[in-house]
Amino acid sequence: MPDFFHPQILPATIGAIVGLPLVVLACVWLFRRWGKLSARTRWALFAGIALFEAAYWLNIYAWFIEPQMLVVRRVELVSEQWRGAPLTIAVLSDTHVGGPHVNAARMGRIVRRVNALRPELVVLLGDYVNGHHHPFERTPAENQEITGGIATFAALQTRYGVVSVIGNHDVWYDRTDVTAALQDAGVAALWNRHIVIRRTGGEPLVIAGLADFTTGDPNFAAALDGAPAGANTIIISHSPDPFVDMPHGPALMLAGHGHCGQVTIPLIGRPIVPLVNDRFACGLIRERGEQMYVTAGIGTSMVPVRFLNPPEIVLITLRGAA
Repeated sequence: MPDFFHPQILPATIGAIVGLPLVVLACVWLFRRWGKLSARTRWALFAGIALFEAAYWLNIYAWFIEPQMLVVRRVELVSEQWRGAPLTIAVLSDTHVGGPHVNAARMGRIVRRVNALRPELVVLLGDYVNGHHHPFERTPAENQEITGGIATFAALQTRYGVVSVIGNHDVWYDRTDVTAALQDAGVAALWNRHIVIRRTGGEPLVIAGLADFTTGDPNFAAALDGAPAGANTIIISHSPDPFVDMPHGPALMLAGHGHCGQVTIPLIGRPIVPLVNDRFACGLIRERGEQMYVTAGIGTSMVPVRFLNPPEIVLITLRGAA
């Protein structure tokens, strides 16, 4: 359930409480006067009330229902740069713990859902924190909720571990604190560096994490410096914007940040995409022979709504072309 009294969602809660009796009263009023009105007037009023009611229920859905959903998006990807056995990767991004829709308890349920998928590797793509404020500007309870949400990652069960990057909201909160909380949960936090994982049989797997695009300086060369030549390589980044500079060689880049716009309007598309390159808004992107997958993430930012962009866990199976 959302936190109906969270400051970001309280106006919508008040609107929902006030709006429902208005809808009912308008319908009752029109029903009682239907026979006394001219055909033109009653159908005009009917259309107006119907539009108001549709807007009311669409707002209820976008503010309170879809942000609480969770879908599993299964994606099969093929890369000519991938060698050896396929790899299953669970992708989580933009949890925004402390917002009206995500608290530590919900994160615990999401972690259990990920474990049920039995991924070999989990990657976390940043923005574990909601809002823009530093810890000293928040209450102890708010800080405890945030650190408690990150701590749930310790329960993730994988063959090859959990790897993460830091997002812009994490930097605004405190990059050092978020990194320490991730490490306490057993999660490697990467900032322009990589780790090497030895898969079954000893073959190396390189996971290279970039610095945040908004608050840092993502550098592929630094992130890959010293990585074993010819190893299977995956790039993880909070923002998809660095994809324009991705070198040839990695099999895949994974990113989040934009929440797929949070809102998709039929026939119009996504009215707001907080990216420099809005063509990287969502899903699978292929350019210059390279590929990237961008997830819609879990939480919300700015306006806490989602419409036709439900929260998601992405389960990717990555295999070679042969």
